[in-house]
Amino acid sequence: MLAKPANLDNPDVCSRAADAPLFFASSYASMHLSDTHELPLGFRAAGVYSGVKRNAKKLDLSLIVSDVPCSAAGVYTTNRVFGAPIAWNRKLTPGSDLRAVAMNAGVANACTGERGDDDARQMASLAALTFNGQAEQVLVLSTGVIGAFLPMDKIAAGIDLAAKDLATSPEALLAAARGIMTTDTVPKVSGRKLTLSGKAVHVTGLAKGAAMIAPRMATMLAVILTDASLPAEVAQEILAEAVDESFHCISVDGHMSTSDAVLLLANGCACASPPRPDDLQELRTAITEICQDLARAIPADGEGATHLVTIDIEGAADRAAARAIARTVAESPLVKTAIAGADPNWGRIVSAVGYADVPLDPNQISLWINDALIYENGAPVTIDEPRVSASIKENRETRVRLVVGRGEAGTRFWTTDLTTEYVRLNADYRT
Repeated sequence: MLAKPANLDNPDVCSRAADAPLFFASSYASMHLSDTHELPLGFRAAGVYSGVKRNAKKLDLSLIVSDVPCSAAGVYTTNRVFGAPIAWNRKLTPGSDLRAVAMNAGVANACTGERGDDDARQMASLAALTFNGQAEQVLVLSTGVIGAFLPMDKIAAGIDLAAKDLATSPEALLAAARGIMTTDTVPKVSGRKLTLSGKAVHVTGLAKGAAMIAPRMATMLAVILTDASLPAEVAQEILAEAVDESFHCISVDGHMSTSDAVLLLANGCACASPPRPDDLQELRTAITEICQDLARAIPADGEGATHLVTIDIEGAADRAAARAIARTVAESPLVKTAIAGADPNWGRIVSAVGYADVPLDPNQISLWINDALIYENGAPVTIDEPRVSASIKENRETRVRLVVGRGEAGTRFWTTDLTTEYVRLNADYRT
């Protein structure tokens, strides 16, 4: 465990319990999440069962509290139909006096009208009682069924219970990650340890998401925490860039949510002064890497998925073209079902490139599946199809590499296959 830095400006509120356990590691090997899973200094977390979900074995309410005011930033769904928590958070971020995030799973508080707005504010007010603060110091996240009202009596009881459980341990962080899961099968946590100007700094993120996932944000929630100091506007800039390189590069089913949000909170408990330019770049890189860890973990845990699909685009005229091609291939039901069946059906992939509405020369398209060249300069290549099929079937991850021209731009994108289990899970979600 890292020792507490000796020169904290406020050691009373920014210290960590001396007996805090070591970092925990994810049990889901396919995610390849980093091994630093500790709350940054000055943050406490909890996850509890409040009764919002019908299954008492599943946590459904999480609370994260900073012992000092934070700078906070947010990136939200671009869906024009959005939940009450999104409206509440947009008014508060970027901001410099935030203290907490209150989150629930099971009910999205979306499409709930004026009552939904009132409930979001009340949820913030209840969480603010835990630190004798104001509702405007609390960000709110909700995920679950659209159109249902929050059971505020259960939310109130859950926040009260979570307040009593707040802790700095890795187990508390894991509980908070579990408390926002819906159809997720595993919690998603990632972190980094940095040394900035001689001081130990933590960056830790948690997320949920498994389906209703599309680029430009999707049904997913994520919270990134750091004990570094960041001005609110700088935090907003860093988060927007990190999200564009991560959560905007995933798609499970192309369906954009009403509730998705990514938040960044920086409390300065490890170093009160903003980072120097070189340190700021290192912090920026760490935040982006954590967002990428969490983003990749979402399709890796996609509903009913048997494959995580990594799509690399090369040779595009610009980044926007590369992203458009990757997104079109990723969201093709025929591409996704072919991978589910371990079928190296290059025609589905190449034709998806062609209808991405990006100008290109079809004679410059080449395709690899799991390092096997399948299609070169506009024509198929003779392959050992059973071997390529086996490489898909026998591995959780499938890699698709596309060269689409002679340009210098590219991108990496993640998606899943499409299985009958995905259909079953979503058909039975409410019934």
